[in-house]
Amino acid sequence: MPLKFPYGFSDFHLIRTENYFYVDRTSHIPLIETAGHQLLFLRPRRFGKSLLLSMLENYYDVAKADEFDKLFGDLAIGKNPTPKHNQYLVMKWDFSIIEPQDDAKGMRKSLHDNLNNSCRHFAEYYQDYFSYKIKIDEENAISSFQSVLIAVQTTKYKLYLLIDEYDNFANEVMMGKGEINPERYKTLTSAEGSLKAIFKTVKYASGGRGLERVFITGTSPILLSDMTTAYNVAENIYFQPEFNDLCGFKQAEIQAVLNKVVVECGLKPKDAKDALLIMQAFYNGYSFSEMSNELVYNPTLALYCLKYLQHNCQFPSQMLDENLTMDLNKLIYLSRLPNGIAILKQALNKTPPLILSLVANRFGIEEMLKTNQSNQFIISLLYYLGILTLDGKTELRELRFKIPNNVVRKLYVEHLFKMLLPSDTERETLRQMAKDFYQSGNLQPVCDFMTERYFKVFDNRDYKDANELTIKTAFLTVLFNDVWYIMDSEMAVQRRYTDLTMLLRPDFRHTRLQNFLLEFKYLKLSEVGLSGEEIKKLNVAELEALEPVQEKLEQAKTQLLDYQIELEYKYDNVFKLQLISVVAVGFDRLVWNILKYNE
Repeated sequence: MPLKFPYGFSDFHLIRTENYFYVDRTSHIPLIETAGHQLLFLRPRRFGKSLLLSMLENYYDVAKADEFDKLFGDLAIGKNPTPKHNQYLVMKWDFSIIEPQDDAKGMRKSLHDNLNNSCRHFAEYYQDYFSYKIKIDEENAISSFQSVLIAVQTTKYKLYLLIDEYDNFANEVMMGKGEINPERYKTLTSAEGSLKAIFKTVKYASGGRGLERVFITGTSPILLSDMTTAYNVAENIYFQPEFNDLCGFKQAEIQAVLNKVVVECGLKPKDAKDALLIMQAFYNGYSFSEMSNELVYNPTLALYCLKYLQHNCQFPSQMLDENLTMDLNKLIYLSRLPNGIAILKQALNKTPPLILSLVANRFGIEEMLKTNQSNQFIISLLYYLGILTLDGKTELRELRFKIPNNVVRKLYVEHLFKMLLPSDTERETLRQMAKDFYQSGNLQPVCDFMTERYFKVFDNRDYKDANELTIKTAFLTVLFNDVWYIMDSEMAVQRRYTDLTMLLRPDFRHTRLQNFLLEFKYLKLSEVGLSGEEIKKLNVAELEALEPVQEKLEQAKTQLLDYQIELEYKYDNVFKLQLISVVAVGFDRLVWNILKYNE
């Protein structure tokens, strides 16, 4: 029977009763129970948090006791259930559907309407358990919730409250359009007052008034600082190593399902290996705990790809699910902060690595409005949004961060490309030049455009601080292509790092497209002893004959040949690499050489 992939589904009951593919995470339920009674769990958008809550809802719901074996019998928890299964009245609040309104009254109404609807559904769903009729106050959801608590206390059961995406509407107000709007901030602070009152009631309810357990999900700790006085009882479990894979797929799980899809498509076993290479490059790489060495895949993106692969027996051209492009607004917001662009470029280059002593674990709304943000704030928020992830520790046990995979790298590159070259026409011209380069290996048209137009957008500070990383970043934004290539900057090769590696995806190796390894060098004008005007007057032969340029070209060649040996050994000589050296003399001229394969 063919696999059925539940892409976009967050309904555990539907997935299990209609035999959709499900990666078992029920073994974590005992860990969740012992972690605490009121828990906060954060993960990036579309990382499976809603499905997690749906699983918990079905496990603890007293009204689904008769379905326990059908839903959980063959899963880890079904073989060894906890005594608390099907022992709660479960209520769910979903803040992801609360619309960020333009005025305080509208925001408050949206919030209260959402909670009232939850109370109304709860009253109807569990009506046979109550001797008390729940009263819904259309103007005050807190009153409605208090009525729910009275009803719960008339039964022998306790309430389990699940809160999904608690910070969603705050994120949308603060960063939804990529900028901070002071007027919308006022709206949010007013709504925040309502939110504080609601969470104060949740805290009150947990004090022996019917509410026994709370599980909250979100993307970031925005609002936590502001809500401390109202709700200071939640335990944060999102850094704990045992929950690193609570949402997300592991390598072995992806490998197993790929093997099945390959068989369904009638492909060769080697295709499963190639498929894993692609999915690993584009979807793997997330680590959420400094004490865990295991990396996980984004589950939504993995399911998107697996479903497409199964249906078409080939990979999608666009590995980025368009539903995730909204994250670009958050990137835009952060890039507009002082030092924001510098951090994005540093993340792309991996040199030097982004390092923090600690991840910030509470953001207040007031802090979001600051024009001067610390590196800790920017890097921490990038981490929570899934645009950066943990990358081990330094010798001093500080935390390192990196871009997790090529899907996220594309967000960085496209944003920088648009910032550096706002003209749609010019960007399209460069894309065509890049396309020609992929097939011919001729980098000259690209180099000419870079010196004549692209470098002119760099300001004086960029010029003053320019180095090899500056040139590499510029070329990465121009040459980046995730439809045909698996691209990496600073790929590790025997404790050294390549500047830019462009390896064809397995599904495009049969084409005329070439594989490239590029090494960049930079010379200041003072190092060649000539002015910018003098440099521009030299022809290519004269420029290349300059002794400093020759030295840099030779250095690049030596490095490229070393990298070539290691990479071809690593990939079993699958790739015939075109080795290219690029030397920039200031921002005025570029010299490049290609060392043909086996030349």
